Amino acid sequence: MIRIGYVLIIVGFLAGALVAVVDEEVVRWSQFAAALAAGVTGVVLVRISMRREAQAEGKLATNLDAVDSSLAHIVEKVNQLCEEMGDDNPYEARVRIDDLLPVHLDTFVEARRSISHIYGLQAYADVMSPFAAGERYINRVWSASADGYVDEVLEYLERAVEQFAEAHGRLRQLEKPVT
Repeated sequence: MIRIGYVLIIVGFLAGALVAVVDEEVVRWSQFAAALAAGVTGVVLVRISMRREAQAEGKLATNLDAVDSSLAHIVEKVNQLCEEMGDDNPYEARVRIDDLLPVHLDTFVEARRSISHIYGLQAYADVMSPFAAGERYINRVWSASADGYVDEVLEYLERAVEQFAEAHGRLRQLEKPVT
């Protein structure tokens, strides 16, 4: 169904563009409306398909496990980074961040919507708020490392650990709602 949706979007867009330029003087609105309807139908089909796929029971459970394990790995890796970083080489932090974190951050980001599907939007916000703060702190560490600011590297690594640990703690505290 998703492929049909994409085909309808493409056909609707191309047909609408063609109808709009065939006659310089007059737009054939009925044909344009039909092309627009095909495109809108395609968008609706794609969205329905994506929602069904995202809410499949097995996918939600798998994604929730991925969210939990990726957050645990992020906390572990940022703690490891804190222990490795000393005052002597702040330039190494950005290299280590690039080595240790991207896979786990990507895994979390890809699967995070399962939190809202299972627990609701408030739970999603409760987890994502500290996660986003931790991610901003990691970006700040990376920039400070590139610029050689030792104090900022160490300070914001500690803040990032706190935020990621808080996000993981909040995720672990969630209880599956009764349906």
